[in-house]
Order: sequence, then structure tokens, then C-alpha cells
Amino acid sequence: MVADLRELYQEVIFDHNRNPRNFRRMEDAHRHADGYNPMCGDKVTVYLKLDGEVIGDVSFQGSGCAISTASASLMTEALKGKTLAEAERLFHAFHAMVTDSEGEPRAGLGKLEVLSGVREFPARVKCATLAWHTLHAALHDEKAPVSTE
Repeated sequence: MVADLRELYQEVIFDHNRNPRNFRRMEDAHRHADGYNPMCGDKVTVYLKLDGEVIGDVSFQGSGCAISTASASLMTEALKGKTLAEAERLFHAFHAMVTDSEGEPRAGLGKLEVLSGVREFPARVKCATLAWHTLHAALHDEKAPVSTE
């Protein structure tokens, strides 16, 4: 059972790496932020288009490892239609899931739970969280580039 679940998780990560969702520059974004992971060389820009307090559209661009790209892709799918407050809560829940040594996936994270296994590989946590920290900067309209260092 655990092996089957791991295989499914790996397939979802591979799929989102090979065919990232919402991978595009958003010219009419209301907010954007840039992020960089010096350890792995991952770079990402996250774009947000807001409809009041709701994320109407979200996209990303950049280059990185499979974990970084899959995480950004899954993140954008999870965020569309969420309020800024819901996005903030999702950021904290995701971060806790990949850094918590207790290791239990959090309820309500849906497909994002496929990345829960990265907590077993501390060097990969920065890859998985780069897009999320960059999102957090965009949510708060911060202009300074994000670094996972």
C-alpha cells in the first residue's frame, strides 16, 4: 500500500515537472515576486492577478529541479479562486507539512500532499518551498527577491 502511494506521488510530481500548469509570464499581474534557491540554482517568478481579495489568476515562470517545478505547478492549481487569507493559510499549512518532523500530511491540502515526502530529504525542502516563499512575498507585495538561503 505504502509503495503504491509513493509511486502515485512520484508520478504526480513527474507529470507536473514535465507539464507544469500555469507556466507563463502574466503581463497584467497585479503583484509578482522573484525567488532564488542558491543551493540548487532554482529560480522562480510568481504572478498574481487579483479580483478584490480573491486570486483570480496565478502563474509562474522560471527554471529548476523537478521538485521545485512540480511544487510551483501544484501551488498555482491550488490557489486559483482562493482569498488572500486562504492563500496565507495554505502557505503555512504547506510549509508545516514539508518541515514538520512528525510527518503527517495536513487535512485539506489535497494534491499538495504528494510533496509531503520531501521532509525526509532536508536539502530538497528548499526546492519544494521556493515557490511558496515567493508566493508569500507576492501576497504581501514585497519587492525584494526571496532567497531560500
